[in-house]
Amino acid sequence: MTQLLSNGSRGLAVRNLQAALALAGFKIEVDGDFGDTTEAVVRAYQRRAGLVDDGVAGPKTQAALKGFDTSRYLKRKDLQQAADRLGVPLASVMAVNQVESRGEGFAANGRPVILFERHVMHERLQANGFSEAAADDLAEQYPGLVNRRSGGYLGGTAESQRLANAKQIHAVAALESASWGLFQIMGYHWQRLGYQDVQHFADTMALSEAAQLDAFVTFIETDPALHKALKARSWKQFARIYNGPNYAKNLYDVKLARAYAQFAGEQEQAA
Repeated sequence: MTQLLSNGSRGLAVRNLQAALALAGFKIEVDGDFGDTTEAVVRAYQRRAGLVDDGVAGPKTQAALKGFDTSRYLKRKDLQQAADRLGVPLASVMAVNQVESRGEGFAANGRPVILFERHVMHERLQANGFSEAAADDLAEQYPGLVNRRSGGYLGGTAESQRLANAKQIHAVAALESASWGLFQIMGYHWQRLGYQDVQHFADTMALSEAAQLDAFVTFIETDPALHKALKARSWKQFARIYNGPNYAKNLYDVKLARAYAQFAGEQEQAA
């Protein structure tokens, strides 16, 4: 797993990052200390590569430095287009992307990042014509895939196998029961978001992180209260709607406010 490197990081991984940046043509001291200068160089490289210039050297930045294909990664222009579409500053979208996204839209197996929700499967089976009793019977047979209670997560690429197993029970309900991509949008939102069916939604999530961002933008657009909160930069209200009533426990509103202030300040200095 690629180490996430940011301001304050130290050690061999930082030294290797700095060496790679130097090889890419940037003037930088290879000292193993990720300070303000290294952060500025990382941002400069990210801008040159078309990546989101957040100054954090995560898997995408490090992959780009190694010459890997970055065509499916989220680009700065994608965030700018999202900001224009939502009628908000770029800093707002960058803040939401930093705090609310998983950081990567694709797993190590190349498939979209997902999390399969067995309790949602119990509900979606009924939404797709199964009786409650039939759903309960399936829960007894396959408790890891169908259940009244959440849980059973395996994480990472193993979630794709859980989904594949659930599709053997009912393909549509299974796809609707997973959260997808960077912003972990539940499959059962497919109709609200304007997709032909849940398979079309899943196929689109497999295209690129930009396609996943597009779904997230539509998710905001189709929730007037969420959109209004974002426009007003009411981070508490935004976090309450998007993350649920326990948003404060994870400081989502505080993180969003801080990230917005950081990105807005940087963009003001760059202007």
